[in-house]
Amino acid sequence: MSEDHNRQRKAAVINDFTSFGRCSLAVAIPILSAMKVQCCPVPTAFFTNHTGFDSFAWTDNTPHLDAYIEEWKKLGLRFDAIQSGFLGSSEQAEFVRRFVAAFKAHGTIVCVDPVMGDYGKLYPTYDRRRAESMRSFLDVADILTPNLTEACFLADEPYRTDFTDAELESLSRRLSERNGCKVVISGIARGDALVNFVYEPGRGSSIHAETKIGGDRSGTGDVFASVILADAVNGVDFAESVRKASSFTANAVRRTVEMGLPPKDGLAIEEILGELAS
Repeated sequence: MSEDHNRQRKAAVINDFTSFGRCSLAVAIPILSAMKVQCCPVPTAFFTNHTGFDSFAWTDNTPHLDAYIEEWKKLGLRFDAIQSGFLGSSEQAEFVRRFVAAFKAHGTIVCVDPVMGDYGKLYPTYDRRRAESMRSFLDVADILTPNLTEACFLADEPYRTDFTDAELESLSRRLSERNGCKVVISGIARGDALVNFVYEPGRGSSIHAETKIGGDRSGTGDVFASVILADAVNGVDFAESVRKASSFTANAVRRTVEMGLPPKDGLAIEEILGELAS
């Protein structure tokens, strides 16, 4: 076997750690592990539970982030991919850029999951200045995985829910043009379906839809983006990866509904992680 075949692939995931509610690093770590990618977490913040609950406590980890660059450079670490997710402060956007500059090498894939809001509104921990700083990531992203709210904000486009396919392609092209990144706008509601709109420069667009099951569930975007990240590291075709991520997320929702778990508890991915091992 070649040396590259024996080398375990690694992804640095810059995101928050939420102890209850199955989101962010709490889902990225097991999903990447199941897909044979070592997850190296860089926690931007620590939450007792996610922000969808009526009350939560959190700690900003900004003062400690540069140590990850310093110490990991000493170790000579290299990463097949770098993913950014929730950012706990405006300064963390600058940290992500420093991290990418320090560790992006030939072949390193930069995935940006711009966790900012949903249903046309920013999350309670975000202000407009911090959200606007996310636009600078369009210069470095190889893969971008926003929901419709985040895609509209990044493109400075008014949020609405009635985009046509042609308009979604135009929106995706605007997000892609600065660095030629691949884009999937996830979880677009159309009747009883949730649509994921896929755009690849030079290959155009495609759509993958899953029947919507029950009401909204916390953490679905994180599950979806984690599968996309691991597949990118493993060299899976992007459109095929979106189909796989959509199917796995839908199956996780289905199993969670069957178990009668509350929507804020996130997805019961533990029940079906074996689907990703093949």
